[in-house]
Amino acid sequence: MTDEQHAEPDADAAAEVSRHRRFGALPERIRPEDMVETRPAIRHDPDREAYDPDEFAVRYGL
Repeated sequence: MTDEQHAEPDADAAAEVSRHRRFGALPERIRPEDMVETRPAIRHDPDREAYDPDEFAVRYGL
């Protein structure tokens, strides 16, 4: 066993307090869903989805 394993409980507590004072707490956990931003590749174009079968028939003579 090493000397560190035989350390006094007070020394362990003091070391932990010193470590916490120096490094503080860990940052809050970030969810993977929050790491990625999703956006459409192109803007939404309502005219693109506005299919009118009557206009189609008139334009193409059906």
